Formats: sequence, C-alpha cells, structure tokens
Amino acid sequence: MSRKNDTDKVNEAKKRSGAKAGAGATPSMAQYLEIKAANPDSLLWYRMGDFYELFFEDAVTASAALGIVLTKRGKHLGEDIPMCGVPVVRADEYLERLIRQGYRVAVCEQLEDPAEARKRGAKAVVHRDVVRLVTPGTLTEETLLEANARNYLTAIFPAPDAVSGPAGERRIALASLDISTGEFEVGSASLVDLPGELARLAPREILTPDSTAADQLFERALALSPAARTPLPAAHYDSRSGERDLKTRLGVGDLRAFGEFTRPELAAIGGLLKYVDLTQIGKKPVIRPPRRLAGEAILLIDPASRASLELTRSASGERKGSLLSAVDRTVTGAGSRELAARLASPLTDIPAINARLDAVSHMLGEPALREDVRAALSGAPDIARAISRLSFGRGSPRDLGFVRDGLIAATKCAGLLSDSVRAVSLPSEIGLPSELADIVDRLSVAAGPLLDELSSALGDELPVNRRDGGFVRVGYLAELDEARRLKEDARQVLAELETRYRDETGVKSLKVRQNNILGFFIEVTQANAGPLTSAPHDKIFRHRQTMANAMRFVTDELVETEGRVATAGERALALEQDVFNDLARRVGDSEQDLCNIAASLAELDVTAALAELAEREDYARPHLSNDQTFEIRGGRHPVVEQSLKAAREGPFIENDCLLGLANDEPYTQSGEYDAPRPPGFDDNRAARIWLVTGPNMAGKSTFLRQNA
Repeated sequence: MSRKNDTDKVNEAKKRSGAKAGAGATPSMAQYLEIKAANPDSLLWYRMGDFYELFFEDAVTASAALGIVLTKRGKHLGEDIPMCGVPVVRADEYLERLIRQGYRVAVCEQLEDPAEARKRGAKAVVHRDVVRLVTPGTLTEETLLEANARNYLTAIFPAPDAVSGPAGERRIALASLDISTGEFEVGSASLVDLPGELARLAPREILTPDSTAADQLFERALALSPAARTPLPAAHYDSRSGERDLKTRLGVGDLRAFGEFTRPELAAIGGLLKYVDLTQIGKKPVIRPPRRLAGEAILLIDPASRASLELTRSASGERKGSLLSAVDRTVTGAGSRELAARLASPLTDIPAINARLDAVSHMLGEPALREDVRAALSGAPDIARAISRLSFGRGSPRDLGFVRDGLIAATKCAGLLSDSVRAVSLPSEIGLPSELADIVDRLSVAAGPLLDELSSALGDELPVNRRDGGFVRVGYLAELDEARRLKEDARQVLAELETRYRDETGVKSLKVRQNNILGFFIEVTQANAGPLTSAPHDKIFRHRQTMANAMRFVTDELVETEGRVATAGERALALEQDVFNDLARRVGDSEQDLCNIAASLAELDVTAALAELAEREDYARPHLSNDQTFEIRGGRHPVVEQSLKAAREGPFIENDCLLGLANDEPYTQSGEYDAPRPPGFDDNRAARIWLVTGPNMAGKSTFLRQNA
C-alpha cells in the first residue's frame, strides 16, 4: 500500500469519525467516540472481551503500523466503520511495536463485569475508561523495556532571563525519571551544553513547555536528540507545585536534605510529575531521592565526541562494538544499567573515583569472595522494576517473587561481605572499603519481616497472571487450603462426611450422594431410616424426600458444604487475590528500603564485575592526581583487543602515551620503580600536545580513542 493511499484512507476515516457521538451511533460506538474525543493524540485501544479493538482512523493507522488485517464493523452515518484488533494476551508485543514507531496508546479497559451492565437493561453498555496512556517514557512492562538500559522521561524548562547563569549564560533545568525503577535525577545545563546533557541522559521521551516552540536556539539544541518530543502546557511547569508534589512523594517536609533546587529545576520537576499523573491516571510511581550529577560533578561530553568514542553504543547504534559491551561483566540487568550510567557520566571528583577503585581493588584481591558474591547476585531479579509494576497495580505474582528472591540475594551478599571482614585475623589487615561498607549497611535491612512474609506466602512456581491463582503456598492460609481442597477433591470431602455419618448413626449402608435437582443429600434404605428419624439424630438429619425403597435427608453441615464446594474455586481465587493485595501493600510500605537494596545490589554487581574484568583482562588500577600529567604505559583499546582475540588475529600491540610530564622520573602509585622512556621516545617530556601521523589504517584513531 502506498503512503499516499494510507494518507487518503486516514483522512477519509477522520471525516467519518468526526461527527458527534450522539449522531446515529450505537450505544457502544457512542461510548467509543466520547472516550476517543478525550484522547485525540493517542491510538485508542478499546477493550471488548478478549481483544483491544481500534476503529476509524486509529484502525487504519494501527493496521498499517502493525501489519494486521483492516476489516470493518457496522456502520456509522451510513458508512462502514474501519476496524482492527489485537488479542489481549499479545498486547505487550503490539504495544512495543507501536511505541517504537513513535505512537502513543490510550488503553481503555472494561471497568465492570458485563453481567452487572445487563442488570441496567438489555442495551446497557459496559462501563469503560482509559486506565493508562502508554508513551515511550512511561513504560513499565518487562517485555517492553531493555533489561540493561534506563528508560528516562526528561522534562526540560528554560530558566527565565532573570535567573540565567553567569555572564548572562542561559540555563536549562532538567528533571529525569525512570518510572520503571524510580531512578530520579535533577540538574541544570547551559543552552550550549544541553545537547551533551541530553546525550548523557539518553531519554526516551522529552517534555517541553509549548511556549518554547518559537525559540529557534532551544529547538535546535533539542533537535540533536532522537527522543520523542511531547509539548506540555506551560502552566504544568509550576515550581510551587513541583516542590509540593516532590515533598509528598518523598514523604518529607523539606527538600534540603537532597540538595538545593533552583526554581527552574522545581518547575521542571512539576512538569514531569504532572505528566506522570496524566499518563498513569493518578497512580503514583516509585520515586527515589533525586540525584544531582550535572555540572562540575561529572565530565560533560558533547554528542559528537560521545558518538565518536562509542561509549555505550557503536557507530551503528547497537550495544555490540561499544566500550560498554567490551567491559560489561555484570550478572544482573540492574548492574548493567548502573555500569552504563557510570560510563555515560564519568566522575570528576578524585576522592569519589578512588572510593570506587578501592572497592574494586578489594574485590580483585578476594577472588573467592568475588566468586561467591557474583554467584549470589546471579540469582537476584530486577527488584526495582518489580516494585514499580506493583506500585502501578500492574504487578504479578512473579513480581512478588522477584522481590522475595532479591531480598534473599541481598541477605546472602551482605552476609558474605560481613563474614569476609570477620575472617580478618592479622592486625595489619583492614576491613571493607567505604563503598562496600555502605553497601553492607543498606543490604542489612533485607532480612526482616517482609522477606519472612513473602517466603511463607509464595510458592516456588509462580504464574504470570494473578488471575490464574495457584501462587500462595500450601499451609499459609487455612481458609484457602480448605477452599482448594473442596475445589480439587469434592468427592473426597463427601466420602469423609459419609464415613462420619455412618459412624454417628450406626447405619453402614448410609450414602452421601448428589444430583442436579436436590444437590447434596444423604440416602438410606427405608428399613434403615429409623436411627435418622429418631432422637437424638432427628434434630440433625432433616427429611427431604421419600422414594419407593429409600429415604433422603440433609443436614445443615451438608448444605453448607454444598455451598462451599459450589463456590470453592471462586472463593479460593478471591482469597489469593486478598493475599496478593496484602503482600503488594507490604512491599509498598517498604518502598524506600527496597529501592536502596536494589541500588546497592546494582552497585555491588558493578564493583564485582570490574574486579572480574581487571583479573581476566589484566587491567591495572590508575593513579589519579590533580596536576596535568597524563602517563599511560602499555595502553590497550578494550574493544579492538577483544575483537582481535575473538577473530584470532593476533595480540593487540600495546603503546604508551606521555603528556605533560614535569620531569624525566615518571611516578607510579606505589613509587617503587622508575619507568624508562618508551623506545624511540625523544620528545620533550613536558609536551602537552602530540601530532600523530601515519598511513590509513595505521591505528591513529584507535590510539586517540583509547587515551581519550
């Protein structure tokens, strides 16, 4: 189908759906048109039974985007209504394809049982409404997200001229939130540095005030980012609302514990949180305390340099072939995301860098500990994303299981690190470095009532959907066990009653039976009916029916049992839903502790992974100083070296780079040896500029990148 034909069909469909809902529409179609009118910028997924159906121009657009059949359903204003649909069970698959093509989707669900609607009349329509707007920056489903990449939603607010930076430098406030994990970052950048800051954050969706549309410089800076753009009313960027909402979300009365926020930054926060409220229809996301990494705390890299260095993506846009791919030895998705964030945002504070290096050195020097920690981490699911789904009401029993298993892994890791300190016996040895000690402190809260409750309540094999039931462990809730027993073995229940009634009455031929008319009943021959019609049993066994050769009775207990058996399945499922809701509430109550645990596991994974990398690739710890000396001895390019190994094309030839040396005596961290000059190195040792020459494919760009 040509693009022109597609456009013509969309325009025709728009004309057909443009009429008011009341003009000749069926009740169901009138409801659809009313909901669609409230969500004009989104494809409306209208739930009908086991399908999400799309009509009019949405159907034409979606059928072309998804490659599914475009059909028709009924008429509106005398013309056929275009229609297509996707099955609910495959909704995530189709959502992903639409979101990747830049579409927004409004998910409209049935909010009542059809049986309830029928009580209002034969033509009553099931109540429906939009429960969520799905956009590139608001994804939470595991199937829609990359396990090893953040999914930032970034709100941008240009500061007014009155609050610009030094020398009239125009400042831009940014607030970024990954609602799938709660990771939250706030900062500011100059307009010149904005493209570099957006390249560092790599958001999936950018929110901007609609009042900036005419600002050419601002629009030009944003155009360098591939993220989806969503304009918002300027009124959403209210600093007072942003401050108030953030305090409420974090449960604090003062934000100063998290740093000093400017009014433009609070305005950006306000726009961000307002958009989250709009897209999630009032459901609140998990939000971690905001981090401030922008400015002088990190090294700002412009987009061109970042792309050239291929830090997290290769020139083709793939992860493979990047520096991240070459150095990533993490064993969890959260750890991989943390490593990517560190590569994208290199620290500039030497004490902070050395603290990280101390932790890596410790893990490098303890190979047995490192192996045990990595083994424990490999069983740690993505707690942060599980918590987020539970907070939005989209969680499953498996998400509860992820929290449980993550807490188990956290408890084990904390124990391993603590035990390694207790094993220290020599006075000259010391405990854990500060980074690891802090991780142990945050992981220590994992072993507690929540873990005990989740372990007691959840089974080993958990279903994907809570509506399937079967996820609560046997023995956790006696009432549930009884309902399951009635559901799964009604015959055994009746046999037990039959045996007891025989013992109580002495009638060995007594039988408990069932039919579609009487339900459950007790049957004895007329010759043996005496004990049931005489005291004391006549007060328990009530006569129900007399047959030619038999008499039938019921008891209150039998009637009650019949009712329980008839509703056992529904009762068991309802009880499991109650258990799920209670456990989800408990997880929500421990939200911040769980976020800290998730972050600590990710940091520990990165630390252990870098130690593993250093051992396997024979990497050395750098010595950092505040002077202008740059000395690399035996430098190697990780990506090129590993590519050569994989292709078995020989070793990477090491090379040196010495810039700005103050004298001829190069130092090392230990200061125990003097490194000679490289062979043929006759340049001034204090030189800070090298001119690198050579033929094509001689390795000039490799040399530049490995030292950059």
